[in-house]
Amino acid sequence: MVDRPSLGVGGIGYHMAVARTQTLVQLNEELLALLDERAARERRSRSTLIREALEMFLRDEIDGAVGRRIVEGYRRIPQTSEEDAWAQSAARDAIREEPW
Repeated sequence: MVDRPSLGVGGIGYHMAVARTQTLVQLNEELLALLDERAARERRSRSTLIREALEMFLRDEIDGAVGRRIVEGYRRIPQTSEEDAWAQSAARDAIREEPW
């Protein structure tokens, strides 16, 4: 699998030109009819609907890749004890400021 940044709905790729690869997807007549009905109802293309459906289907995988990159970064450059102390202090201050 190619490691790519998140392409979430409304995210990167929907407001700017990006390279895309065409692929053939075989659908039975019932799925195609449902897809065409929805595309017409929402005035959007089949391609857009299929792409967004795949992104929603693969969301956990995409989010997991982001999480793994964050963990890798902290392993490469761990937080210092000064940064830990600052984070704990900032968290305490934020909680104290809450109007519970």
